[in-house]
Amino acid sequence: MSQKPSPNPQPTRDELDLLLYQSRIDRPVRMKIPELNREDRPRHVIFGRQFSVDMLESVASTADEIRQISKSREGQDFLINLLHHKRAMLYFTQPSTRTFLSFMSACQILGITCNEVRNPATSSETKGETRFDSLRMFSSYFDLIIMRSPVARLAESCAYLMNDLETSGNRSVPIINAGSGADQHPTQALLDVYTLQRTFQFTDPRDSPISTRFEQLVRDYPSLCKGLSGKVYAFCGDIGRGRTVRSLATLLAHYKNVTLAFVSPDHPKLVMGDDLRQHLQNCNVQILEVDSLEAPLEGKPLIEQLDALYMTRIQNEHNNQEDEAAFAQIDFGRYKLTTGLVARMKRYAPILHPFPRDQHFKEIPTEIDDDPRAMYFRQARNGMWARASLLAHVFSVEHQISRFFRDQYGDWQGTAGTLEARLAR
Repeated sequence: MSQKPSPNPQPTRDELDLLLYQSRIDRPVRMKIPELNREDRPRHVIFGRQFSVDMLESVASTADEIRQISKSREGQDFLINLLHHKRAMLYFTQPSTRTFLSFMSACQILGITCNEVRNPATSSETKGETRFDSLRMFSSYFDLIIMRSPVARLAESCAYLMNDLETSGNRSVPIINAGSGADQHPTQALLDVYTLQRTFQFTDPRDSPISTRFEQLVRDYPSLCKGLSGKVYAFCGDIGRGRTVRSLATLLAHYKNVTLAFVSPDHPKLVMGDDLRQHLQNCNVQILEVDSLEAPLEGKPLIEQLDALYMTRIQNEHNNQEDEAAFAQIDFGRYKLTTGLVARMKRYAPILHPFPRDQHFKEIPTEIDDDPRAMYFRQARNGMWARASLLAHVFSVEHQISRFFRDQYGDWQGTAGTLEARLAR
């Protein structure tokens, strides 16, 4: 006769370890940042809010330098020797394609040796080892741990573990959060901002002293300005469970005079969470929460007013039976992009998507892929450059990259020397 489960099951060792950090986890993010940064740069990368506007611009500048330097054999040799003495563990216990591969590629660009654990079934966790013991073992062998987990707050807790080890004189290494539960995905937000930074320079290879793309756009959109400030950003789809939305919105709140519009079905699990809403309000960001891209903004449909559109899939893997029943009553067609909607967008407004794109839901049909505003594949490639730049900042070699860039391209008139010019390439 089988025994009934205990009404009060004992917590696992993993759960007990997380509880050790609960008081630190429960603090406001602004109180945590000093513990995660060192000398105005990230030591551990856990939250998007660790990045100031100056830091975002510095990461973008280094990313552009890396991508230019890597075009030559001499440049590739320089980059691959920068961090050849470093080793990284990619600890990905949640499925990932782009994030994993772009981090691995970023490491390889800078010469970092990579190892991986992608399935806990192949590790000592099957023998009862806790995640925290695994992380401490990784820190014995590697100089950096890049981790992705379905467990919320795990990356944050591991950063505190590393800080405690450092305080007690033990070996400690940086932790980079490559996605933690449903709460944060800071490096996705970093590459999203980088994509927007490049896009909103409004440059074109055909620009000349006589005419530029930006000048042409200003004739049609007189209030248009370069940069991320003064823009309307729309997020459409699964807002409540989208950690990429949460992380990017947090970074965009740093910029002046932005409007953030959130388009989702009116369901508690799909609308913006109270914590994000409160944070944006505290930052004096203008917020619009609507259930359609046709909703009015300043008297015109949102689809015609937005400067950038961030589409997301509905994350059905998080559904329970109650959700399935409720979602069956929702017209999700209102949260899919169509060629007709795209035709009404501003002709410079980029379309972004964090991927994966759902082939069944079809939030962005493939016929939109050839539109020049469809940036999502470039966005994915930008992840490699942005993450390589982030690693350079974590290991403090970004100044070496800048010096090499100036030595090689310092006489490149009209291109080298300014962030704006470098973002044009």
